[in-house]
Amino acid sequence: MFELRKLPYGKNEFNGFISEQTFEYHYGKHHQTYVNNLNNLIKGTEFENAELGDIILKSNGGIFNNAAQVYNHDFYWDCLSPKESAMSAELSAAINAEFGSIDTLKEKFLTSSTTLFGSGWNWLVYNTQTNKLEIVQTSNAATPATDSKVPLLVVDVWEHAYYIDHRNARPAYLEAFWKHINWAFVSRAYEWALKEGLQSFKFYINGIHKK
Repeated sequence: MFELRKLPYGKNEFNGFISEQTFEYHYGKHHQTYVNNLNNLIKGTEFENAELGDIILKSNGGIFNNAAQVYNHDFYWDCLSPKESAMSAELSAAINAEFGSIDTLKEKFLTSSTTLFGSGWNWLVYNTQTNKLEIVQTSNAATPATDSKVPLLVVDVWEHAYYIDHRNARPAYLEAFWKHINWAFVSRAYEWALKEGLQSFKFYINGIHKK
């Protein structure tokens, strides 16, 4: 049985960016429901005893949707921090090489996040085929790992992620998100991606949901 992961911070530490009420619904209800659905769906299937990373890479339909949403949310929570954090020199150099500056990355990332139609996720990824950083949009439950791209940073742009606190003002939510990025975690994700490639995706998620 998979379990809802524990948050690495308190639910009242984000000073208006994410309220305790949003955490109660987004984490306590939406994320929990994906975990519950996944546990119910895999009973009696080939995935009943599989690691979560393998389920995401090998399943489809309802099983994939719920497994991927468990992972997407797990990763999103780790990309957030109530305190400022610095990125590594290696990640900074990669961002400068690909985008020119962190300010340009911010502009492109927030534009991509704002213009994603409907529900989904916006990612900074490491493409294991080109060895470059990319910004990728995915709809609904889709995740870049199924396309040989290692997630480094993600923002949730489903309305349940921001509507209680920011109503329909997605750009305001995104500006606040940018101020709360856990760059130390993103830097570690980049380090793992360089060393392990796509395997780092499985190491991360399987480490959270140990069977």
